[in-house]
Amino acid sequence: MSIWEFIQDQVLGMKWLNKMIGSMLSSLGLDISGRVGGSVQFFIYDVLKITVLLCFLIFMISYIQSYFPPERSKRILGRFHGIGANIISALLGTVTPFCSCSSIPLFIGFTSAGLPLGVTFSFLISSPMVDLGSLILLMSIFGTKVAIIYVVVVLVIAVVGGMLIEKMHMEPYVEEFIMTAGSVDIESPSLTKKERLIYAKEQVVATFTKVFPYILIGVGIGAMIHNWIPESWVEVVLGSNNPIGVILATLVGIPMYADIFGTIPVAEALLFKGAQLGTILSFMMSVTTLSLPSIIMLRKAVKPRLLGLFIGICAGGIILVGYFFNAIQAFII
Repeated sequence: MSIWEFIQDQVLGMKWLNKMIGSMLSSLGLDISGRVGGSVQFFIYDVLKITVLLCFLIFMISYIQSYFPPERSKRILGRFHGIGANIISALLGTVTPFCSCSSIPLFIGFTSAGLPLGVTFSFLISSPMVDLGSLILLMSIFGTKVAIIYVVVVLVIAVVGGMLIEKMHMEPYVEEFIMTAGSVDIESPSLTKKERLIYAKEQVVATFTKVFPYILIGVGIGAMIHNWIPESWVEVVLGSNNPIGVILATLVGIPMYADIFGTIPVAEALLFKGAQLGTILSFMMSVTTLSLPSIIMLRKAVKPRLLGLFIGICAGGIILVGYFFNAIQAFII
């Protein structure tokens, strides 16, 4: 076993934890090869694994975020123009909040500050789809190749989507109160190392409290899929024999609301049952980017025409990504 395989399987994937839980449940007389025992093992293992990784990652990412308050982010974005600004904006989205509803207030602030609309939309598209935490979790389940390609493709969608909105001159379709609000830059106080550590700890508590219910729901659904739903059912609906599986998964994900951490255990179970990789990723991206609560919130900031264009760009990009990953699945897994 190479060092990287050890890191992926034992550090990120925590397969040792799964074996330990299986041994403990077996010693208690539970048959882990059966449906009930298998469900209990899957549930405990995934909840513990995601919780440990999530808390560690939130702490690290929040510490990094403490160096990039909104005022500094605005100044950084203001230094770039053209496609460079879209790229930096999309990259900035990877180190910001963990769901679309958290990203929208930042999008409003950036737009009010006078940043180009296409640049702010590149941020809004990338932020809920991928962050450093989800990258690590994706690596732990799907492998390094899938995680890296996923991030690159998402960034491409964010950059192209933002540029398209910019070229179409959609500024008249932003609500007037945002465009006329202006920006008052209040310089954030410089934090000491101790204050940054306290901030990161507070973010762990706040984010985990918000996210944990979705983890429980996601892992519960994953356990049910993993041990109770026949593989043949999943293959019929989401397997290679269904050419519209990607579109179906995208549409099913839109009414739901969860962050990427809640969708990962469901994705893990679906992949185990024979669903295609691209179809699974389309479902995950749809849930995190186009959930109804985030669309309703965004509607307060933009008019229907721009909202429809945003939904169309995201949905079209998600579907294209799904079919792309289905096409290359055999080469990367």
